[in-house]
Amino acid sequence: MMDRPLLLDHLLERATTEFGDVEIVSQRPDKSRHRYTYADMVARAKQLAAALLEAGVQAGDRVATLSWNHYAHLEAYFGIPAMGGVCHMVNLRLAPEDIAWIINHAEDRILIVDDVLLPLYRQFADAIDVERVIVVPLSGEPVPDDLLDYETFLAGAPDDFTYPDKSEYDACGMCYTSGTTGRPKGVTYSHRSTVLHALTGALPDNLDLSYNDTVLPVVPMFHVNAWGLPYMATMIGAKQVFPGPHLDAESLLDLYVAEDVNISAGVPTIWMAILKALDAEPERWALRSDLHMIVGGSAAPESMLRRFDDHGLTVMQAWGMTETSPLGTTGRLKPAIQAMDRDAQYAKRATVGTTVPLVDIRIVDADGHIAPRDGESMGELQIRGPWIAGSYYRLDNSEEKFTADGWLRTGDIATIDAHGYIDITDRTKDVIKSGGEWISSVHLENELMGHPDIAEAAVIARTDERWGERPLAAVVPREGADVTPETLREFLLERMPKWMVPDDFVVVDGIPRTATGKFSKRDLRAQLGHDKPG
Repeated sequence: MMDRPLLLDHLLERATTEFGDVEIVSQRPDKSRHRYTYADMVARAKQLAAALLEAGVQAGDRVATLSWNHYAHLEAYFGIPAMGGVCHMVNLRLAPEDIAWIINHAEDRILIVDDVLLPLYRQFADAIDVERVIVVPLSGEPVPDDLLDYETFLAGAPDDFTYPDKSEYDACGMCYTSGTTGRPKGVTYSHRSTVLHALTGALPDNLDLSYNDTVLPVVPMFHVNAWGLPYMATMIGAKQVFPGPHLDAESLLDLYVAEDVNISAGVPTIWMAILKALDAEPERWALRSDLHMIVGGSAAPESMLRRFDDHGLTVMQAWGMTETSPLGTTGRLKPAIQAMDRDAQYAKRATVGTTVPLVDIRIVDADGHIAPRDGESMGELQIRGPWIAGSYYRLDNSEEKFTADGWLRTGDIATIDAHGYIDITDRTKDVIKSGGEWISSVHLENELMGHPDIAEAAVIARTDERWGERPLAAVVPREGADVTPETLREFLLERMPKWMVPDDFVVVDGIPRTATGKFSKRDLRAQLGHDKPG
């Protein structure tokens, strides 16, 4: 067999030879739309690569992006690795001081930033050490004189770009964890890992992408490579639609209709907002009947799946993390599950699904033993595979996250059943240890969000003299609803043992979010004055 390296270069060339006329649509800040084709994208990505080489960027150097989802960010996804650099996607939702720390820790040489994000950039500009700042002019306003216009940078590139030799093991991308515990950790992705991830992710039993699809990633391109969707879509030639900074439910629904979107992906909070909009005006948006919504980042409650089904729309769960590129599991139903009754199918759809090909997953209990696949035995979820991180970037104590036999410790508590369906019951830091038993905060949250009067719910532990810890539930009522602790307690007692039901319920205006849109238990604990013991 020929020994050909797995490189993003091949995906880029394939996009122009096979799908050159396929459209890429980006929503600008003013909601007008930028349109061009894969042929245009490939030409401009090569211009970017040539311009970076001309600017002195060398193989392995990091080039940072501080951008929303749009055409220029896609060009960076491919243009930076094409010349041998590493595309470092920076989370724009982090605090300015955290952004500065990440850019400095990654030793980024160049920063590409959207013009609409310049106010954010100015907050940390004096704290970073980069050679150039290049501004993508999305709004039509002139680029400040002290910064370099992206279009001018591309226009000055030589016309004779040639892919330099590189190894499939060379880094092509980089993301940092959100830093919910300590400093963010850097994860570098190789050409090989990214191509294998794209190939596997597009399979029918995983995300099921083809050139017949129109794909819109709501998940930001700075959040674990938009879950790999831009690479997958480019590889198979799907039309891509990018929402820019407009991630509210109405803007997304309008874009779904206007661009005929049938595959989208985002965290549960996005879908909760979309569901609220559809419930309020069910006839307003004529969505495609085959619209599939991929949910990840945190567990989606079964009630959400059922309510979307009532609208004729399908939600599928998937699971992963920054360290897993991120795809580890997908929630398709195996034939044996499809033969079960409707409630049993929903129970499986409410899990994160089964392991994707080329990845291994196991559950390890508190004593270090591999737990049986019985759907009941709980332990830490551990994972290994060709797109799973084996260490962190410039971090000496990485070994605490990796086992001696080469598995990544995810920090998730889970069970696996006989069919291979993985139910993540909690994070190790969030599980409630009450009287020697474990109570899943995720299970409680999903049940509470199944109550017709509850919009959002998050459960944390509070210290208890008798039991060690007891669950405390924070709930956000639906508009106009009146909920009481008594009615919520009665609702839960019909669904679980009494010892699992929270003793206390607190009504709040909203649940704090992390920089990636998940519920922030850490901020909620601080808000309610209940720091996690230990």
